[in-house]
Amino acid sequence: MVDLTTRYLGLQLCSPVVVSASPLSDSIETLQRLEQAGAGAVVLRSLFEEQIVHEALDVHELLEQWTDSYVEAQSFFPSLPEYNTHPAAYLEHIERARRDLQIPVIASLNGVTAGGWTRYARLIQDAGASAIELNIYFVAANADETAASVEDRYASIVTAVREQVSIPVAVKLGPFFSALPALIRRLAACGADGVVLFNRFMQPDIDLETLSVVPSVHLSTPAELTLPLRWLAILRGLDVPVSLAASTGVHSAADVLKALLAGADVAMMASALLLHGPDHLRVVVDGVEAWLRERDYLSVRQLVGSLSQASCPDPAAFERAHYMKALVSYSGLNGWSTG
Repeated sequence: MVDLTTRYLGLQLCSPVVVSASPLSDSIETLQRLEQAGAGAVVLRSLFEEQIVHEALDVHELLEQWTDSYVEAQSFFPSLPEYNTHPAAYLEHIERARRDLQIPVIASLNGVTAGGWTRYARLIQDAGASAIELNIYFVAANADETAASVEDRYASIVTAVREQVSIPVAVKLGPFFSALPALIRRLAACGADGVVLFNRFMQPDIDLETLSVVPSVHLSTPAELTLPLRWLAILRGLDVPVSLAASTGVHSAADVLKALLAGADVAMMASALLLHGPDHLRVVVDGVEAWLRERDYLSVRQLVGSLSQASCPDPAAFERAHYMKALVSYSGLNGWSTG
């Protein structure tokens, strides 16, 4: 029998397929279905810094609302449950998920400043989360802000959170860094236990009828997997001191296997589960196991990184030489002649 277990963030997982943050995690019943389908771990939907700030402002307003009123008016003061906003509900959801699931439950924090994260990082740990994923969303749109200062911001967030918690910390990164391996080594030195590659930042669109900027949400496609594959292979070859997770474009057993071969410890998926339902995860896990068994692999660990840049027969395939080869090999003519 094939051993599907793997280690991610120091946690022992029963399979290398992890459910990434999405609306799927909002229901305990759905989380249980995903666990039964073979999920190695689940990442809860992100708690946003704006929600934390909103809670703080709501509490401040309520505390100050009756400052100049008569003592008798204190009976109007709302009870604590009436102003427990979403962050409190998020903590309760972690507690219930940890109680009802056997697999690790990873909480997700989405923010931009160190101060918006640290208090809730500790509360998330106290609620029982197995780990924290820092989903840092920051668009460097200020022309006076340098690449170095952007990286400083990431490092300061990881340092601040690490000072507050003892559970594992992962950082979900976007692909827009000029020197990704150096950044990841720096984040590891700041206390990160793993990185998730990559974050799919939602991009704005323009409505031509209303002439307004509108949000645009598109599920991933398998074609998007090639970007994380390149960096997973490079980072595994460099032996960076963190766990590696593939995210973006993981839809099938084949996608999971490619991610593992490149060097990922786990492959994260959400879009395919939103498209096909939670039970699709069982199809994926069974497909991974069947592929390994047919090729006489005894475990997932045998597979991980066997096609990383350090192990690949053609290391240049992940760098510039492969770019040239791809351009030469593609004609794009689709049957028509240039003659």
